[in-house]
Amino acid sequence: MTLRVSNAARSAAADAVRLLIDAGAGAGKIRVYNGSQPAGPDTALSGQTLLAEFTLADPSFGAASNGVTTLLGTPRTTTGVAAGTASWFRALDSNNVAILDGAVSTSSAELNLNTTTISIGVNVEITAGTITMPA
Repeated sequence: MTLRVSNAARSAAADAVRLLIDAGAGAGKIRVYNGSQPAGPDTALSGQTLLAEFTLADPSFGAASNGVTTLLGTPRTTTGVAAGTASWFRALDSNNVAILDGAVSTSSAELNLNTTTISIGVNVEITAGTITMPA
């Protein structure tokens, strides 16, 4: 049999993740990288380059509904710190504890940017972001 989770449980799980991102004295952050996404947020980086870092709103995400929580305060803008093609992101709390990793694109990803081509000193913008717990 396949494990199936209720919408209430999915929403509670998504809310728990968003609260971890908001942990600490300050706002959480999202770091955008190039290269291959590691196995998970507990895996150290190896060969990826930090392209941009965003400070999130505090709270970072809204209350979950049907297992989905949506990033608040978008669009969010920062400038590129290195040049490259964004392929994934890592969300961290204000103490730099990694919480989750996800895909980056210009649409239909966990984190959507206005462009995946990042340049040093040039603005890049988060246009949308979600955390979705599987059913």
